[in-house]
Amino acid sequence: MLAWVSLVPLFIATRKTSPLASLKLGFIAGFVFYIGVIYWVVIAMTKYGGMPFIVSLTVLILLSGYLAIYVSLFTFLLSYFSNQQRYILAPFLWVALELIRAHFLTGFPWASLGYSQFKTLPVIQIADVTGVYGVSFIIVMVNAAIALFIESITPLHPPLNKGGSGGVRQFATRYMLATAILLISFSIYGFWRINLFNSELKTQNSKLKVALIQGNIEQDMKWDERYQNEVFDAHVNLTMQASLDKPDLIVWPESATPFYFQADRNFRSKMIELAQRGGSFILFGTPGYEITDGKNVPYNRAYLLSPHGDVAGKYDKIHLVPFGEYVPLRKILFFIDKMVVGIGDFQSGEEYTIFKTQNSRPTFAGVPKTQNSFGVLICFEVIFPDLVRRFVKNGAEFLVNITNDGWYGKTAASPQHIAMVAFRAVENRVPVVRAANTGISGIIEPTGNIKKETDIFVRTHISGEIKTGSTVKTFYTQYGDVFAYLCVAVTLLLFFLSKGLTLKYKFI
Repeated sequence: MLAWVSLVPLFIATRKTSPLASLKLGFIAGFVFYIGVIYWVVIAMTKYGGMPFIVSLTVLILLSGYLAIYVSLFTFLLSYFSNQQRYILAPFLWVALELIRAHFLTGFPWASLGYSQFKTLPVIQIADVTGVYGVSFIIVMVNAAIALFIESITPLHPPLNKGGSGGVRQFATRYMLATAILLISFSIYGFWRINLFNSELKTQNSKLKVALIQGNIEQDMKWDERYQNEVFDAHVNLTMQASLDKPDLIVWPESATPFYFQADRNFRSKMIELAQRGGSFILFGTPGYEITDGKNVPYNRAYLLSPHGDVAGKYDKIHLVPFGEYVPLRKILFFIDKMVVGIGDFQSGEEYTIFKTQNSRPTFAGVPKTQNSFGVLICFEVIFPDLVRRFVKNGAEFLVNITNDGWYGKTAASPQHIAMVAFRAVENRVPVVRAANTGISGIIEPTGNIKKETDIFVRTHISGEIKTGSTVKTFYTQYGDVFAYLCVAVTLLLFFLSKGLTLKYKFI
């Protein structure tokens, strides 16, 4: 809930400061925030990446500094506006900067402001129109309204305009009224969407039973050949336990198989036999490769096995993790080669693969088994809303997220990660199932409600049913970040209008 007031001190502190002072204050605020949010980078790099502590700390400082630039730009640019314009611009500018952060330098939209509300279900339903950016917008607007109210009742600062304290109070009243109307509208829409989903759930016959496997394999064991059989057997045992519930689809985490499925004859035959014995489709993460120009080009891959043991499809991860799965500018950054764990630089996939599975049971007497389409997001990919929506636009009725968050230890990274996954469910109005090596695994409804979830760092499995068969595409699925780009356009328009007014009064 602190997100609704977190920017208030920053608004007040930078109200009458110079552009340079606003830049500094914004950077300090952003740096402190991101240091506290992504501190787990040090654990990932030091404990599991084998990097010296001082190097890992330096990377954390540099990354936090980079992210803080966006907050400093926010306060810096606002400082060029005066009076009411500053508060009108604020939510548009914030969203514009979040959009840029999501795309610039491959993008890193981690911890966007809107994600803080993943448990406030009525407020986040608007994401099926605006994406997460709409929630960020209203949070900034509420913060601005509170700051404006404080300024309107305190004599600590000069009034916002020539109308004196009466003028600022009048503007504050109007701004708070507009904010309240927008927030109430978002909430009403949210309650309506939630009630609509609950009504559809009661009449929906098309359901799919899924089981999620959480092997809880330590990072230092995963790729050690001495533990290969132990790692594989752990997943097999959990799968056999989950098979007792007769799931239609069983999901293993990212890189669950410590071998090349396509090349390892021994373990490949065991995987096929497991699918045949269990009678379920099995989706699992594994390294893969293609031979290009006589060389093996590695991919971070997911395979789907049918109950007959056939390969029903494969997907190669499209959006890779910089410095985790490949090193950008390798010739220049040769000295951090050791950060790339396992088999080296992965290649990006290009196809938004849609998998097909079937209900193992007819929906009712006389009706044949129904096919269900789904897309797979591997780890980091799920934080990119525009990438995720393309799978649903291409026909996915539900989404599967396979990941390995074991890199981050017992930190806030896993809860932060699944909070972002919840928004992908809302944006596209499809259920999402998530299998994570060390957790958090879970089943997420189209409302963003996390229906089932596991504890972190436990070896377990969970099962549940998801509603499938919906063919209705949300505005966000069809058109993407229209709202965010509209915020960019409004920001630019306000800047041009402000400059025009400045020039007009300058020459009068």
